[in-house]
Amino acid sequence: MSDSPPLSALIGAALLAAGRPVSAGDLASVLGLPEEAARREVEAFSARLKKAELGFQVEAVAGGYRFVVPPALASHLTPLLAPPPLPPLSSAALEVLAVIAYRQPVTRAEIEAMRGGSASTVVTLQERELVKVVGRADSVGQPLLYGTTERFLLDFGLTSLADLPPLDDTGFAHLLRS
Repeated sequence: MSDSPPLSALIGAALLAAGRPVSAGDLASVLGLPEEAARREVEAFSARLKKAELGFQVEAVAGGYRFVVPPALASHLTPLLAPPPLPPLSSAALEVLAVIAYRQPVTRAEIEAMRGGSASTVVTLQERELVKVVGRADSVGQPLLYGTTERFLLDFGLTSLADLPPLDDTGFAHLLRS
């Protein structure tokens, strides 16, 4: 098959065209390779990009691979980047997000019980696509269950929830306001 494009061209095209992290399984399907071989090809491709200093690189995040600008170059591109960043999350929103991330799926009542206060920032977290409704609890009233999204993984630079730092013996105490 002499008319087949090189694997590196297919990898680059797939990462560019997808506009989201592409899993090793999806790349394996595109490349016609076993998943582990596709991973090795992506790693080799990533190394070649890094060495060539082309202004972008491959990042493993959210269970897949995507193109990113190297952090050292990002500050030089600020005038081109839009829209302006959202204001940082409030400490209350970060507390609610931490509870959801570690305890998911979790109801609003459970979040409020853990925090000792309102979980009204769930709405803000949903608007920012950091959390979503993942189902309903099998309890009276069938309250909504919340969990994190792929956007949460992307924004916090996590490959999976397993990358969250472990909780110590104090549980959530160090994550919550005193």
